[in-house]
This record gives sequence, C-alpha cells and structure tokens, in this order.
Amino acid sequence: MKKLRPPAGWRQQGVALLTALLTVSLIATFAAAALWQQWRAAEIEAADRTRMQSAWVLVSALDWSRLILREDGRAGGADHLAEPWAVPLEEARLSSFLAADKNIASDALEGLPDAFLSGRILDAQSKLNVMNLVSVNKPVPSAVAAFNRLFGLLGLPQQEVEVLTGNLRRALAGTTVVPDGTGAGTGSGAPTDSSDPDAPLLPQRESQLGWLGLSPSTVQALEPYVTVLPLATAVNINTASATVLAASVAGLDLAGAQRLVTQRQQRFFATLAEARQQLPESDLQFIEGQQSVSTNYFEVHGRLRLDKTWVDETSLVRRDSTQLTVVWRERGAGAMTQPVNP
Repeated sequence: MKKLRPPAGWRQQGVALLTALLTVSLIATFAAAALWQQWRAAEIEAADRTRMQSAWVLVSALDWSRLILREDGRAGGADHLAEPWAVPLEEARLSSFLAADKNIASDALEGLPDAFLSGRILDAQSKLNVMNLVSVNKPVPSAVAAFNRLFGLLGLPQQEVEVLTGNLRRALAGTTVVPDGTGAGTGSGAPTDSSDPDAPLLPQRESQLGWLGLSPSTVQALEPYVTVLPLATAVNINTASATVLAASVAGLDLAGAQRLVTQRQQRFFATLAEARQQLPESDLQFIEGQQSVSTNYFEVHGRLRLDKTWVDETSLVRRDSTQLTVVWRERGAGAMTQPVNP
C-alpha cells in the first residue's frame, strides 16, 4: 500500500512556523535579558546613591557630635551624664530638621524619601581599658587586679586574665611605647626589630578580644564593661557602671559602688575627693591615673534609616581640650525584616 505524503507547501509552512516561533523566543529572551540588565543597573545606581547620601548625613552627624564635645571641652570641668553630650538623639524624621531651617523652602522637601536619624555619644572611659594591663612590656599589677575583680563579679574564669595579659604583651612587644601625657604610659608606635612573628594581632574593638585568647562567651560577657583604647586611660567615676566601679576601685564592693551611682544621679562628682566623702566608713582610695572625673575618649554612634534599610556608623573620638581627632570609624548596613512605623 502506497503512503500518502503531505504536499510540499505544508512542509514549507511548518518550517516557517517553527522558524517564527524560534525567532519570537529569541527576541523575548533578549528583551527579558535587556530589561533585567536595565533593572539591575537602576537598582545599583539607586543603592549607590543611597549609600553616598547616607554617608554624607552620617558625616554631618559626626561633625555635629564633635561640635558638642568641643563646646563641652571649652567649658571645662568634670564630664558626667547630665551634660548635653550624654543626651541621646532618639529616632527623628530628617525632614523635621530641614523644615526648621528658614533657608529651605517647604516645597523643596516634597517628594523626598522619609529618612530617620538617631544617635548617641558614649563615654569610652566608662569601662575598663584592656590597654591598661601592660606598660613597657610588663603587666601592671593594679590593672590586672581590676580585671580579676571584674572576672569574679561576672563569674568568668579568672585564668583567662593571665592569658589576656600574656597575649597583650606579645602583641605590644613589636610596638614602641609612647606615654599618653598623664603618666599612664601604654601606647603603640613603629614596629621594632624584636617583634614576634607569631604574636597575635592587637585588637581595636571589644569584639576582637578573641584574638588575645579569650573564649567567645567571655568576649560577649565582657563587651558592656571593657574597651580597647589606643592608650592607657582612667575610669571616669561619673559615667562608669556599678560593676566597673567595683572592679576598678580596690576595696569597693558592689553595694558601695551602687551607692556612688545613686549619689551621682543627684549631683555629679567634681573631684575624686568629693566622691571619697560619700563612703566615709571605708578606707578605700581613688587613685589619680586609675580613676578620674573627666574623659578624653568618646564613642559616637549614628544610625540613618530609610524605610527598611539602615546604615550604622561608629566612631572613636579623642578630645584634648577643644581639639578633637577621629581615631577610627566603622560603618555597617543592613535591612530590617519588618518595616518600622514612624
């Protein structure tokens, strides 16, 4: 039986239809790729613009904080928690600050995205400074004793204090010791020929204390109470917590430290002698260089939020009278899982 073949025209129509379908598919693919590339470029541009705008706003916030600290330094006296620098800036709509400026018309604010700014200034010397542990490549007994007391108050393994001190000595062994002008005397400088190639890195943040041999749980427990500053510093008794005061001052128990905290809420301590008078029944002493009523180092924290995204910046600022220097700056960004209602 002879098979019937379709006419030649049908086969040509089928080939043409298949070619048309392939062509349409290719065009659709190329169009989708071009559209995705355009969307991606727009998103990158928008993210970069937002990053730059956030950076400039946070730089302005840092300058504003430095102005507050400069004016406070010009006034002199003790540093305490009732001063303007200690008042945190709660999250506020940025357009509210712009609207208060008489040089900016209200029409210029229309269409701007909602941005919220918050920040605070913290006394970096309200904590025990890890750099106090070693001076001229030798452990400082008073500082080691203070850290032992802190570890005891927090229920941490006190053998880690020896590990911390030993690794800090190794980390500082390759740096030149520079006095800080107060007699405290620990600092860093140019590497020397005696540097240990296997020495741990010198941390700059509390979260990096694991580099000096501390366990992660110990580092987490210590973060509210210790700091890492470029030079040895005294604890400001006007801003330190009761736990830090009890650790810093030999012979001061937690109850006495809490009494000092309660007393300074009514009136700050202008001198160490004035603070000593609040504990007449004890024989403890506040020691210049270990405790103080003034501060040279401050942490400035700022956050800018745009809808669900945020940018954080933390800076360490050193103040010498009215001269302020930014020691380091650290910036991070992220997104919130849920939008925050203003």
